[in-house]
Amino acid sequence: MRLINLIYILPVLVFLNGCREETYTPKPRGYFSVNLPEKKYQQFDKPGYPFRFEYPVYAVAEKDSTFFDQKAENPWWLNLNIDTLGAKVYLSYKIISPQQPLSKMLEDSYFMSHYHTKRADYIKEPVFHTSNNVHGIFYEVGGNAASSFQFYATDSHKHFIRGALYFNVTPNADSLKPMNEFLARDMEHFIQTLQWTR
Repeated sequence: MRLINLIYILPVLVFLNGCREETYTPKPRGYFSVNLPEKKYQQFDKPGYPFRFEYPVYAVAEKDSTFFDQKAENPWWLNLNIDTLGAKVYLSYKIISPQQPLSKMLEDSYFMSHYHTKRADYIKEPVFHTSNNVHGIFYEVGGNAASSFQFYATDSHKHFIRGALYFNVTPNADSLKPMNEFLARDMEHFIQTLQWTR
């Protein structure tokens, strides 16, 4: 008789013990730690290019020969590859002409930057002017946009460069924030040191 009572009482005790209210605290989301390199710059001043600028020593400047599987518009398009951070800054250069007026380039740049508004929380568009006759807008796109920082730079008469920073990962504003902010300073340095050579 005692064994039968124990068989009935034991599951009830286990059930009652499991019903005690406990406070559950979820583990916070974490991201990998990223070791950012020391800021140092080198000069890009190759013969034949209509511009020169300074770029990070941890980046590799490579000629961009294709544009969406088509031939690049001219031989002065560049990519700044930052493989250690899985990032790339695409630089496309255009010559302002009657066939390619500045107004069209500005419109295209505006469209490409605002294309990311589908995923953007906000877009800041500060205007800049440097002593090297370089003017433009530096776009900061907040949220999980594919490209958080973009710019165009021009002298308003002959030269036009558009730049965009991309990472080789799915956009996540939180995890990419340290690298985005780090490389945004390099893009600003590019703009401040940009000079036209023709």
